[in-house]
Amino acid sequence: MKHKNKRGEKRREFLRFSMVMAAGTSLMSLAIAKIDDINDAINKSGRQRMLSQRMAKAYLQLGQGIDIYHSRKILASSITTFEAQLAELSAYAPTAENRQVFAQMEKNWMDYKNLLSGATPNPTSAKNLMLMSDEMLMLAQSATVQLEKFSGSPSAKRVNLAGRQRMLSQRMAKYYQALQWGVAPPDAIAKLEAARKDFIAAMEVLQSAPANTPQIKDGLALAQQQWLFFDNALHQFGEKSANPQDKLLLLNTVASSSERILEVMDSVTTLYQKNA
Repeated sequence: MKHKNKRGEKRREFLRFSMVMAAGTSLMSLAIAKIDDINDAINKSGRQRMLSQRMAKAYLQLGQGIDIYHSRKILASSITTFEAQLAELSAYAPTAENRQVFAQMEKNWMDYKNLLSGATPNPTSAKNLMLMSDEMLMLAQSATVQLEKFSGSPSAKRVNLAGRQRMLSQRMAKYYQALQWGVAPPDAIAKLEAARKDFIAAMEVLQSAPANTPQIKDGLALAQQQWLFFDNALHQFGEKSANPQDKLLLLNTVASSSERILEVMDSVTTLYQKNA
């Protein structure tokens, strides 16, 4: 009976996950639709934050031979989506200040893209990549905050906050992979921990939001479940396992669970956008 109950519970969880994902957008086809309104712009600008970190994470994974097939797909699709969304956002930008930030992003993007798609990932380039990814993140964050302020609505804040969770999942994974490869900056552990605390605090805010629909609640619950696996691996970032298989298992756990959190939170963000 217990075995049947567990199977039934897993099936219900899968169905809830499918419903949440169907309500959102596929990360492989994000660049198709044009910007509809300000909340859509906030969602896409916030997604640029995430992509700045996701591309770096994929690069670091390729350099260490972590799930090479999926890491290559992640890097290629992220580059395509980032470039397409940057063009859309630049055309949409509602203020001179916003247009200026996107113009700077376009300048920085060329160098970042060349490094991402250039030579085989190596430790020297990876160290430069860490700096570039943070610079791109700062620009995307500035642009997203500008758009939220321009909107001035409570719903815009929720779209921004939920969307930022996507970025934090990738940022934590990025620093973890960099630490394991030995290419992380001196303050990497502090930045990873700061991102971890931000993620936990934001989840508490989102889970208590009065405007949450049943679908949003299910999505947040799924993200919380994935967070337990992810956080457990993150707590071991300082360990240099003598067993290469143990280390590889942790690296793959971080890679896969960060992607699952990202997909769920991308769908949740879109739900917040649509329910605004």
